[in-house]
Amino acid sequence: MTGRWVRGAAGGLLAGAVLMGTAGCSDDGDNPVSGAVSEAASAVASAAEGVTDAASEAADKAEAQMAEIKDGVDAKDEVELGDPATDADGRTTVPVTVRNTDDASRSFAIQVRFEDGDGKLLDAVVLTISDVPAGKPGDGTARSTHKLSGSVTPTVASALRY
Repeated sequence: MTGRWVRGAAGGLLAGAVLMGTAGCSDDGDNPVSGAVSEAASAVASAAEGVTDAASEAADKAEAQMAEIKDGVDAKDEVELGDPATDADGRTTVPVTVRNTDDASRSFAIQVRFEDGDGKLLDAVVLTISDVPAGKPGDGTARSTHKLSGSVTPTVASALRY
């Protein structure tokens, strides 16, 4: 189940409950629909929390992967992201180019965050670009772990050359 589906279903449930609640309002304060509205609001909050939890888990996993790299040198300034796109599976992709400024062949680990228009974390992945020759660029593509909807902005959270 994707986060998009959960948000859409929960949002539809809330909208339906609100419409039913306004159609069935009474002045006596004993409105059985108000419970449904409350439950729907709770479902929306739970769905949003589920999406947030998935994004947090992805970020934690990416952080753990980056922490496993020994003797890595900060290379965030050597990474450039291209324009995001959506692949055939509905996942967000972004081209990644690294510049190896070292005098030997090196590999890179790049943690890419996918955020919504408000800067809220949607997903995080680690991309490895291996064996980039000295003084040369290397290319790869970061791909979200699940379908993302709306405005998605990729950012480089961290990058290591090793």
